[in-house]
Amino acid sequence: MKKQDIIFLKQFSLRGPSIWTYPPSLETWIDIGELEDLPSNKIPGLHERLAAWLPGLVEHRCNYDERGGFLRRLQEGTWAGHILEHITLELMSLAGLPDGFGRTRETTTRGVYKLIVSDFHGECTRLALDTGRELLLAAINDEAFDLDAAIKVLRRRVDRKYLGPSTAAIVNAAEARKIPHIRLLDDGNLVQLGYGAAMRRIWTAETDATSAIAETISRDKDLTKELISSVGVPVPEGREVDSADDAVDAAEDIGYPVVVKPTDGNHGRGVFIDLVTPEAVRKAYPIAAEEGSGVLVERSIQGIEHRLLVVGGKLVAANRSDLITVSGDGKSTVQQLIDSQINIDPRRGETELHPLSIIRIDTAAKIELERQGLTGDSIPAADREVLIQRNANHAFDCTDDVHPETAAVAALAARVVGLDIAGIDLVCQDVSKPLAEQGGAIVEVNAGPSLLMHIKPGIGKPRPVGQAIVDNLFAESESGRVPIVGISGSRGKTPVARLVAHMLHLSGKQVGLACSDGLYLGRRQVQKNDAANWTGGRRLLLNRAVEAAVIENGGKVILGEGLAYDRCSVGVVTNVLPAVEDLSQWDIQPTGGEYYTTWRSTYRTQVDVVLKSGYAVLNACDPQAADFAELCDGEVILFATDPDCPALDAHLQAGKRGVYVSESRIYLGTGQDEIRLCRLGDVPAIGKAKRPETIANVLAAVAAGWALGLTQDVIVTGIKTYGLELADPFALLPRRARKPAGAGRN
Repeated sequence: MKKQDIIFLKQFSLRGPSIWTYPPSLETWIDIGELEDLPSNKIPGLHERLAAWLPGLVEHRCNYDERGGFLRRLQEGTWAGHILEHITLELMSLAGLPDGFGRTRETTTRGVYKLIVSDFHGECTRLALDTGRELLLAAINDEAFDLDAAIKVLRRRVDRKYLGPSTAAIVNAAEARKIPHIRLLDDGNLVQLGYGAAMRRIWTAETDATSAIAETISRDKDLTKELISSVGVPVPEGREVDSADDAVDAAEDIGYPVVVKPTDGNHGRGVFIDLVTPEAVRKAYPIAAEEGSGVLVERSIQGIEHRLLVVGGKLVAANRSDLITVSGDGKSTVQQLIDSQINIDPRRGETELHPLSIIRIDTAAKIELERQGLTGDSIPAADREVLIQRNANHAFDCTDDVHPETAAVAALAARVVGLDIAGIDLVCQDVSKPLAEQGGAIVEVNAGPSLLMHIKPGIGKPRPVGQAIVDNLFAESESGRVPIVGISGSRGKTPVARLVAHMLHLSGKQVGLACSDGLYLGRRQVQKNDAANWTGGRRLLLNRAVEAAVIENGGKVILGEGLAYDRCSVGVVTNVLPAVEDLSQWDIQPTGGEYYTTWRSTYRTQVDVVLKSGYAVLNACDPQAADFAELCDGEVILFATDPDCPALDAHLQAGKRGVYVSESRIYLGTGQDEIRLCRLGDVPAIGKAKRPETIANVLAAVAAGWALGLTQDVIVTGIKTYGLELADPFALLPRRARKPAGAGRN
């Protein structure tokens, strides 16, 4: 068979809700060439090769919505674009990304398809897509493919670029509460939860409530001990030392066994416990000094190390450490025993996704082995137990065992240091008993603790630590959202957006506006060029001063970038006019049939993202726009320049809300009840011409203000004053109608 190929033509990074799905996605146009004539059932061995290489494909349900559904499609016959979609999703999953979304759709050009997959991170998604193409072509052309090497490259990329497990746990918990998030660093763990004035920020397990002073105190272990011991928290006796000789003197004053550790180290690096001789202390000192800016010598507390996680003054999780040992067989070296008895555990690995780390013979382990008269190359006798590490991974969940007094002591330590989230390290024999009864003590208070040990403990029940952090950041009644008005349609978006922003400003809110006329914060224009795009909208949502946002979105933005927000309080569709906006770049033509439906669905995206507690504002006189009402999760307010519009009449008859003109007056109607706002002549922006399209723009803005809960006085004042301050008397007209009749080029 002739060697086939798949060519990538162009890509669109949809960084928000689009016509395909709510989360970010990557749309890639592919040309499968001669493969258009070769569905999968006509390529010998393709099904068998793909099923063998990627056994996880059996879980892809596809159109049949059953396990093995995609493989069934593969046997029956499907095309290369659809196959590549599923391969890409499977590769992303194997690389450690969450389960994703996929779609493949034909274009009007034979052999060219739109392939859409979830975009968790641009670089990772593109690499998965490129790798999937190579894998599929190898399977089609019956060539070898090194899948293990490809997955390894993908995993490295995901490890470097995607959210770490601690951050992801918090983000997932926020999503469960419908709180939006924005990643602020492309390859870091700084994340904004919520929008505008309602936002909070996290950085791994630290938040914008984590005091810099408290974090600095926690790094200084000697100062931390002094502070928490002053309120009665038990701590080990000890002091900071400045030399190996001083360390020995301190150890002899305290009494052996002792602990030698850095004053400001972390992750257990440079920590030596249960040292019982001056020689051991001297050996430990320089290693501890390398890991921090100073060295502490403390009394060694007998027992097992525990990590308690305190969030908002409450214990939410606890894990216990354990000894790491191997058993000799009289044949294998210590290193070989570690590899065969410990590191073989699949829970151990190099990435943050592994709850247990790989055990190596580091300096601390070498000292531990020396105590036993061994090295890494020694061959222990059969059945001899060899201690490798005294306090290894905190792998065993013990949250339910923690004594209430011990939990209270841990919470007190966090509060004294000043941390909203703290990892409390304590040593005791039995965590189910009070510390005082057993001589236990708190040995460290850590800022920004790892959450992985609680999310994926080696043994025991995972704990909802991400949820605890989110609940501490946001009260139950808080959503992390500010009012967002999204405005879409073929014409009239900008004037509607500006008038809505004007009314919000009059209501006392600090409002941000992103529209074709620029970017505005309150009355101040901060960007003069077109801001009706994803970037303009996102700038508002990143601004802590913004209490409400009005964002204009044309069809090109929805198709080429995606919306800047995940959901909105009010979604306005001014009209749906096929001949106005050129969307041919996306192969969307207003010619009827399937592609007309796709063109129409562009604008329905604005309605799809309305919150259940929100409103869609739709043009009742435009059948295409009015039909979106049934798609809205929230309520609907229709507006109409014609009071006899059938859609409006039916809407009002159903007891719902509408804004309309009757006898040259603007009315708010709810069922059979109506409120007269003002005469059209009282609205300066409408002007004497009283153009229907200009009136429609005012009605849309009034409906949006009503949906936002603005008072009647604010709405009336807004529409009566907006036109007075316009430098351009045609600002409420659609752009094509702004040029005065008869005006020509100079």
